[in-house]
Amino acid sequence: MKHNIKTTHKASSSLLVLALSLVLPLAFSLTSCDSYLDKEFDAAQSDEKVFGDETMTRGFLANIYNYLEDGIGVWSDDQRTGSSRDCMTDNSVCWWNLHYYSYIQTDSYTSNNHTLLGFWNTDTYGIRACNQYIDKADPTVVGNAARSGDDNRLYDRTIQEAKLLRALFTFDLVQWFGAAPIITKVLTTDEAHDMTRVAAGDVLLWVAGQCDEVINSGVLPMRYQNEATNWGRVNGCMAHALKSRALLYAASPLNADKHDAANKENGIVPEAYANYSSQAWQYAKEAAETALQVCSANGYQLNGTKGNYDTSSEGDYYKVFCCDPTQSNEIILSRSTWQTLQVEKLLMPPGFTGSGFSPVGRTNPTQNLVDAYETINGLPIEQDPEYNAQTPYDNRDPRLDQTIFHQGSFFGAAGNSLGRNVDVREGATDADYREEGEAGGTYTGYWQKKFVYNIDRNNATLQTHFWILFRYAELLLNAAEAEFQTGNVSEAVAHINEVRARAGMPGYTSENLTLERIQNERRVEFAFEDHRFFDVRRWKLYDNQTAASEVSLPYYKQIYNLYGTVVKGTADAPTYEYGLSKAHSSIVFNIPKNYLFPLPYTEVKAAPGLGQNPGWE
Repeated sequence: MKHNIKTTHKASSSLLVLALSLVLPLAFSLTSCDSYLDKEFDAAQSDEKVFGDETMTRGFLANIYNYLEDGIGVWSDDQRTGSSRDCMTDNSVCWWNLHYYSYIQTDSYTSNNHTLLGFWNTDTYGIRACNQYIDKADPTVVGNAARSGDDNRLYDRTIQEAKLLRALFTFDLVQWFGAAPIITKVLTTDEAHDMTRVAAGDVLLWVAGQCDEVINSGVLPMRYQNEATNWGRVNGCMAHALKSRALLYAASPLNADKHDAANKENGIVPEAYANYSSQAWQYAKEAAETALQVCSANGYQLNGTKGNYDTSSEGDYYKVFCCDPTQSNEIILSRSTWQTLQVEKLLMPPGFTGSGFSPVGRTNPTQNLVDAYETINGLPIEQDPEYNAQTPYDNRDPRLDQTIFHQGSFFGAAGNSLGRNVDVREGATDADYREEGEAGGTYTGYWQKKFVYNIDRNNATLQTHFWILFRYAELLLNAAEAEFQTGNVSEAVAHINEVRARAGMPGYTSENLTLERIQNERRVEFAFEDHRFFDVRRWKLYDNQTAASEVSLPYYKQIYNLYGTVVKGTADAPTYEYGLSKAHSSIVFNIPKNYLFPLPYTEVKAAPGLGQNPGWE
């Protein structure tokens, strides 16, 4: 599959591009196992030709999916973006200093010089393409006949598909930039110049309202009958999942007060959410519970067999990320598949070389993240008397072994003599203390395992990789958080314990569940899935700590100081010395500035009414 770096910052204003051309030139095509989305589209055609032809019209819609977020596709650029975006958080650091993510950790970027600001362009281009489809698609060309199966009322269904994609792109704008424009038509040049933004909380309520419209239309299937053909397309269950996420974010501290009363009067805030100021968490709770009910009724569930989950190092949780996604009932929406070994190359420990295969281990999880995994007794490590810092990986949450390579992790293709234990001791096989400039290593004593297939290094074949946008576990944890915030602790316990049961962890009770443990559960369950960056911001965790004030806390409770381990001793009796990461040992976070990205300078210059986020120029 060809993946283009969709976050590249563009010199020209996207708003002007939005207004000046009808069909945006897409320099890439989406390739998957799906025959509907796997459509080539020639963008160098007039709108009359495109929307006058059924195949080209459907190809135009399929190409909109190229704008969806893809946290793995960007790894095709291993020099600049070839590591997890959790390297912008307290979960991990980059080995490779050319990676853009370290600049986010250190606040060493501006509104005019960082590639990730290109999310603005990507999302607004996607929104415009959705509006083009809604405006130009012709029911007499696409067809709108009532029929059985997935293609019932095809035109109506694809209009709702485009509307839902537009809502998702708009949500993504709010994640990164806060207040955002709500764009529901193809803009003229003057309209683009006069663009303004809507308060973030109200945009999130608008997104939820758009999901309601899609759901209530009744034409977008909750789940497609033929998923082999339609895999990768948005469906009704995804509309419920997006609504759940949007209302969870709207109720969270970062956005809870970001509302403007005028938006209720002008109709931006849907009437159904008119009481958001007093019932924000109630809205989030109801959306999450409904999403769970609908999605489970349509066959979505946690991967594995309930009551008999495999919690081994390559068990049911691990297989969510290393599988054929079209066969997974946990994945509600993901990006297209990529047949590649690039992921294994960038993540595996450098010592696992093979015939023509040389991994570089570019993502180094922090001790902060490692220590967030509880003991198998269901306790934080500092509360469990059985925990021993010199045998740190014994009797821990099984997700630790399924997510992170550490000293003693066994890895290697089943039945292959190359399988062995990871050894990060000084001078040992995996040589974590390489000189700066080497292709790979670790500053923390760890590497990311999630998404890595257990390959035969001497006979490596391409593996199926994909990026998950929504999965069933998120719905459970959304519901747990919202139920807890509304005082329904027993319901929160039931939801979080479903996730923990699949992991092989004991359940919480109404007496010992806290908001901190719910937040920690999200951290370990969604490590390296791009949730941590947004979660710590929507919770406004940085408000309560500084690098100096937090040093006496357990590592997993620290969000400014980043830690690792130095492993010494023998292979049979390693010893561990804990301290700051050997590089990238701290996060610079200025409040309120770093709670949001700045709008790209070119966008604000082209449309001054957008304004800039606090603290940025």
